[in-house]
Amino acid sequence: ASSSPAARSATPRASMAAKRAAVTIASASTKDQGNSSANGGNCEGATAVGKAIAEKAVAAGVKTVRLDRGTCKYHGRVAAFADAAREGGLEF
Repeated sequence: ASSSPAARSATPRASMAAKRAAVTIASASTKDQGNSSANGGNCEGATAVGKAIAEKAVAAGVKTVRLDRGTCKYHGRVAAFADAAREGGLEF
C-alpha cells in the first residue's frame, strides 16, 4: 500500500488521542451518522469535520490540541478543518 497523499482516502476524518494513553477522546468523519454534509472530500466536508471534532473535544474537556497534518500542506482542506476547529473552541 502506498502512503502518498494521492493514495489516501478523500474522506475528511479526525481523531484525538490522549498523549500518554491508548485512548481515543473524540473522532469525527463526514461519514458519521447525523453529519448532514454530503461533501465528502472537499473543503466543505473538512469544515464539517472540524466543527464536529471541536464540539466533541470541548464536551470531553479538551481545549488545547496539536494538529498533525502529516505530509499535507497547510492549505485547502487542512486549513478549512483547522479554521473550523478553532472557531469551535480548540486552540492549536
